[in-house]
Amino acid sequence: MKKITPDYLRQHPLPDHREANDKQQRGRVLVIAGSVEIPGAALLASLGALRAGAGLLQVATCQSSAPHLRMAMPEALVVGCSETHNGGIDPSFLPRIIELASGCDSVLLGPGMVDGDAVAAVTRALLKEARGPCYVLDASAFVHVRPFVEDLKIQKGRVVVTPHSGEMAKFLGITRKEVDLDPLAAAKEASSLIGGVVALKGAVTHIVSPSGESWLCDHGCVGLATSGSGDTLAGILAGLLARGTLPEPASYWSTYLHAEAGQRLAIRHGSVGFLAREIPGEVPRIMEDLLHGAAISE
Repeated sequence: MKKITPDYLRQHPLPDHREANDKQQRGRVLVIAGSVEIPGAALLASLGALRAGAGLLQVATCQSSAPHLRMAMPEALVVGCSETHNGGIDPSFLPRIIELASGCDSVLLGPGMVDGDAVAAVTRALLKEARGPCYVLDASAFVHVRPFVEDLKIQKGRVVVTPHSGEMAKFLGITRKEVDLDPLAAAKEASSLIGGVVALKGAVTHIVSPSGESWLCDHGCVGLATSGSGDTLAGILAGLLARGTLPEPASYWSTYLHAEAGQRLAIRHGSVGFLAREIPGEVPRIMEDLLHGAAISE
């Protein structure tokens, strides 16, 4: 198992866009997120994607919250989707979502989505019909994919999932305690089942690839255990994928960027009490510091 450190990241750098003058070269990301009850998840994930350097952002969210997101996120194309009775994105809107996804480099699906049946239908259709982009399946999109897990293998390694231990327990059909006792084993089992990369979040995050490679990040802090933090991590990951980063390095880079952002916010605000919305703003400077060899505490 490899420990993710600044030195390791510098040995495995992100795509270099410093000479690029076209936002298209940094990729297009689609964030499918939010619900009537949790509209802000789409905003948090979108901030993460852009702060990670993605060139273009599109968002599909519930119709009722779309006008507010357009104002809060003027950088994005925001598509309002019809809603289910349970306040989720209605699968009847799938043709437009599939059209959007097919033109993107990465797709993030799941943050803040609460209607399980609708999430399952949207996820399955996207995996079958839109085979070009890389996918990040977060939260309920990961939990509800188990009945059609074989569809993930159609994507040939272009899928990354980002569960915490509770979501992993539901996916594997075991208890959360069992996951916590051996998180690496749980991540490996899930990676084998989906044929993709697993980033199992926690105080120590374990990342496993289908080839059996594994990484760990123990750089986080207690303040990152806050509402919306996982949405920002998923967005950062989707942004790095859109830039052309392969799933494995995108997973360990995003995990470390998220962790280091927490460390820097803790220094300024205290160990707990900083907000998830503040995490993405730290990311560009961290990437720049890693690029230029600036000192970063491990």
